[in-house]
Amino acid sequence: MPRNPWKEAMERARHFLRSQFASLPGRAVGREMWEQLEEVLVRSDVGVAVATELVERVRSEAMRRGARDLPQLLQLLREEVAACLGPAQQTLRLPRDELAVVMLVGVNGSGKTTTLAKLAHRLQKQGRRVLLAAADTFRAAAAEQLGVWARRLGTEMVTGMPGGDPAAVAFDAVAAARARGYHCVLVDTAGRLHTRHNLMEELRKIERVLGRAQAGCPQEVLLVIDATTGQNAVRQAVEFSRAVRVTGCCLAKMDGTAKGGVVLSVTRETGLPVKLVGIGQGLDDLIDFDARAFAEALIDTHQP
Repeated sequence: MPRNPWKEAMERARHFLRSQFASLPGRAVGREMWEQLEEVLVRSDVGVAVATELVERVRSEAMRRGARDLPQLLQLLREEVAACLGPAQQTLRLPRDELAVVMLVGVNGSGKTTTLAKLAHRLQKQGRRVLLAAADTFRAAAAEQLGVWARRLGTEMVTGMPGGDPAAVAFDAVAAARARGYHCVLVDTAGRLHTRHNLMEELRKIERVLGRAQAGCPQEVLLVIDATTGQNAVRQAVEFSRAVRVTGCCLAKMDGTAKGGVVLSVTRETGLPVKLVGIGQGLDDLIDFDARAFAEALIDTHQP
């Protein structure tokens, strides 16, 4: 039987929701059920505003279709989740006829460097030569970690002096990529604490310098979010979007969360698309976001 990566990645979140739905009152659709359904969604990190919107949409559709029991209601919820996330489903937009640059940003521990390695592997499988840029000069261990991935991937890496200017590293990487015939540059940045104004200013500088190194770069600025962080992910998305031109999110560690609602929270409350999802530890465990596959893997309509 072929592997279903979404079902595997969402197993913990699906089981959490299944247990929550099992506690809903009875099987008949009524006021108490609607109230508790909203509570279940909030507990799943959907967020109050989005949970209210979803329940209203499901209630309206249930009335229109004459849904009368929990399995029917869950089927409608699955459909509405997929519909809500449809606009957030976007793929990476990287040119084939010129150098493509991707800048990855996010807080400490979000999974940026591992996501960068997975993305490099993905691009290599597409036949692209990828150069890595260790623009996190704040921590010496960051360049070492990226260097391990560079060796594993069989590619080169551009680094700078510890404590040096990360924007200079990014600039040098673009210049080196053009000189050596690379197709893509992936820029790793320091784990920004989004409450630190000076560090956010540094991100802005990296973005500006990349644009000067080559017009139109970076084509993608990906915010890597740890899917296990819950509602704090929304705050991160808002703050980073103020600092740089975030083009989309990558949700890392999706297989490690028991609450899948963070996807709805981030997309509905910030308007950012989700472009990639990390579903495991392997290099191949980075997939395009698929709204329908996500909804089907999250919501089990066959309740006990």
